[in-house]
Amino acid sequence: MELSGLVDNNVVGALPDVAKILEMKYHGESSWAKATRIRVLHNDGREEDYFMKVSVGHHGREALKGEFEATSAIHDITSDFCPKPIAWGTFASDPTSHFYICKFYNFTEGVPDPTSFCEKLAQLHSNHNSPDGKFGFHCVTYNGNLPQDNTWSDSWEAFFANGLRHVLKVREERAGPDVELDRLLPALFDSVIPRLLRPLESNGRRILPSLVHGDLWYGNTGIVDEATDEGIVYDPASFWAHNEYELGNWRPERNKFTRRYVQAYHSHIPKSEPQEDYDDRIALYSL
Repeated sequence: MELSGLVDNNVVGALPDVAKILEMKYHGESSWAKATRIRVLHNDGREEDYFMKVSVGHHGREALKGEFEATSAIHDITSDFCPKPIAWGTFASDPTSHFYICKFYNFTEGVPDPTSFCEKLAQLHSNHNSPDGKFGFHCVTYNGNLPQDNTWSDSWEAFFANGLRHVLKVREERAGPDVELDRLLPALFDSVIPRLLRPLESNGRRILPSLVHGDLWYGNTGIVDEATDEGIVYDPASFWAHNEYELGNWRPERNKFTRRYVQAYHSHIPKSEPQEDYDDRIALYSL
């Protein structure tokens, strides 16, 4: 194996069948991670590009682990709907720095076609193989830099309420107390959440947990084929949930997803009963 010296040994070891590192190129960054494109020569003579995200510290490590596990779970159900995950780990040269590697894609401009995109999303949501039929996930996943509480629960109402309490706790730890917000919370948890979510699991109704992306706004999608407008999703914050939770990011006033996507989605999966609560559930999930 011939190495360029530019890539950490643990990263090289995680890449499959590498003969030579050809190039390592900066590919952007967020507030909590940097991205790199790595071009390699395989032993069979093929050249291939990989996407590597690097983050630091405990939360950086856990976020990249969660991204790998979430992407792997999505890939197991709909392999053409997300990048192929390769590995995650810690640098040999710096134990405070961590990496996540997946297949690299060149994206075109725009957003995916609603018809094909929502068909794949519905395929993902139609799989109900969560462990023991519970809501949650087997590890922490991060919505941006926010760790989610994915503790397993038999009840969607209980899981959602627990997760939202956790989010609010993290918010207070980072930003300090908010008296006005605190006044609103008893009504939210004692009245609004039970009113909107309990009927989903009452009077003989049952929710089958679906694996959700968890942060599905237009910035976490990309078109990989300009001819077909086929899209993939990335940067997941997945867990097993009520499928409609995914649509909390699709409210037209918040981003570029429009009613076309909602309509395309519900052509495959109908709104949950009671349907008269649907709009209010989506507003709740958008929190």
